Amino acid sequence: MNTGIILSNGNLKQEESKNNFINIKSDYILKNIFRLMKRKKQLEIVINNNKLKKRLNLSINDYIEYSQLYSSIEIELKPADYKYGKFINIKEEDLEYFHIYFDTSYEEQIKNYLKEKENVKIIKIKIDYQIKSFKNLFANCKCINYITFKKFNRINITDMSCMFHDCPLLNELNFSNFKTNKVTNMSYMFSDCPFLKELNLSNFNTGNVTDMNHMFSGCNYLKELNISNFDTKNVTNMSCMFFKCEFLTELNISNFDTQNVTDMRLMFSDCSYLKELNLSNFNTNKVTNMNFMFSQCKSLTELNLSNFNTNNVTEMDYMFSGCAKLKELDISNFETTESTKMEYIFDECPEKINIKINIKNKRLNKEIKKLKNQNCIII
Repeated sequence: MNTGIILSNGNLKQEESKNNFINIKSDYILKNIFRLMKRKKQLEIVINNNKLKKRLNLSINDYIEYSQLYSSIEIELKPADYKYGKFINIKEEDLEYFHIYFDTSYEEQIKNYLKEKENVKIIKIKIDYQIKSFKNLFANCKCINYITFKKFNRINITDMSCMFHDCPLLNELNFSNFKTNKVTNMSYMFSDCPFLKELNLSNFNTGNVTDMNHMFSGCNYLKELNISNFDTKNVTNMSCMFFKCEFLTELNISNFDTQNVTDMRLMFSDCSYLKELNLSNFNTNKVTNMNFMFSQCKSLTELNLSNFNTNNVTEMDYMFSGCAKLKELDISNFETTESTKMEYIFDECPEKINIKINIKNKRLNKEIKKLKNQNCIII
């Protein structure tokens, strides 16, 4: 008896003898079917079609291996009411590894990739195991307001830099199934997403991340940010990490391990509503740049930097500029021998502020003299 399976134009056709029904439960035949479906981007048609599974006598165990390999990440998007812009950024060479379909209809499932200006309500994306980088995946997508990760069964993604960068209408992200175990780069990951109001990243595994620069910069309306479980022991760059997170009133970074960080410039700059910062665990031994680190933190009333080591810092320009409510500042432990840039470090600070400095620190004394009506305690 000659039997076989032919996949043509999105339809599975069955050739069989008159008196026999096909039984394809053999590894060899299944592998060929799934490979063919993967190549035609139609694997999900079988996985989501109960009638087809029944007709082919398939069980979930017959293709679970393939579904995990080829489609183990599932993302669901909801476009905003916006006429122009891209939903997703996929390089031409990566197209074959993305299965993208709309809603749940058969016609939508078999489309190859998302076109611009599609008028759909829900988009689902399946991503094959070959993809190891999410860099720029949603960058500059002007018409998404909701993204949720329905499934995330893989841990081979290493780069998430600029993943959601400049998504101006994005207001909700669901990371309940997200995995970041092997990610090394999270720079600019959420930058310039002005309408995000909260982010729960408590399940993020950041143990391998080395770069977090600009990670949340420009998230102007972000009010809640849960990063309490962040492991930052390998991070070297935190520059502009929270830059212009203007509406953040609280930020729990008490568990941050900064022993390898070299760059902290503009780290908290323009966090206008941030009322307090616990930096008691900060290790700044390797930091070389602190330019604008706390500039325009207009609501900070106190700042404990007693554990800061500035021996290697070469740049401190505008470090505390614009801290309009800062009442006192103890920087008597600051060493500025290596610093080449210390201009306007106290620019726009209050007219009356208690500043403790070391009398031997000529560089800081020089900057202090620029303050009007200064009330300094020199030790």
